[in-house]
Amino acid sequence: LRYDSRIAGEFKGWEGSTVFELDNGTKWKQARYSYKYRYKYRPRAKVFQDGGRHLLAVDGMDEMIEVRRL
Repeated sequence: LRYDSRIAGEFKGWEGSTVFELDNGTKWKQARYSYKYRYKYRPRAKVFQDGGRHLLAVDGMDEMIEVRRL
């Protein structure tokens, strides 16, 4: 399972319970606490499955974040 898309609109990193909406219409919520700020407009994003969890990778971020689909 993998989704290649872009973040819809502005991306400002994540801060604990951030919801990410992708251009393909899917929405994902941050699953574990982490804080990281970086501003980008419509960056490329990938959600992929790793075992029983989903990870979001956003262009320009040096780490991935675990997410749950809404």
